[in-house]
Amino acid sequence: MTDRETTRLIVWSSQLRRVHRRLRDAVRVTQEALRSGGDVQHVGRDLLLYCHGFCAALDGHHRGEDRALFPAIEEAHPDLAPVLRALEQDHSMISHLLTELRAALDGAASTDELDRHLGGITAIMESHFRYEEQQLLTVLERLELDAAVTDVLGPL
Repeated sequence: MTDRETTRLIVWSSQLRRVHRRLRDAVRVTQEALRSGGDVQHVGRDLLLYCHGFCAALDGHHRGEDRALFPAIEEAHPDLAPVLRALEQDHSMISHLLTELRAALDGAASTDELDRHLGGITAIMESHFRYEEQQLLTVLERLELDAAVTDVLGPL
């Protein structure tokens, strides 16, 4: 096996960690925008800007996993099917929570309500990321998948 092949096999675990780190950073920036004070209209505009970026990135990440990464893992490791189904359920739940956050933003919800929505998303997202990393990082270090990182893990 050449150095390039070895690096390619390891990149999926590294890339997953990198994407998770960027999503954590994005939600932190979004929370800081919300908690920065000011009137609801001003905070709402800033949060809408951050939310669209964060929400699109998180949603794109999960769509890529569902479409490309999880099928490749399941093909190589059929025993992980229950783990993958649980992760897909998390994706569905997070998608629902993101939709509720967008609706709250569009409805000019109070900063307290927006903070609750974002807090719920953050809690589920963190739990999901930890479980996913615990269950899949070792598998991803050996996964052979010839695809663009953005197609597999989203636009980050």
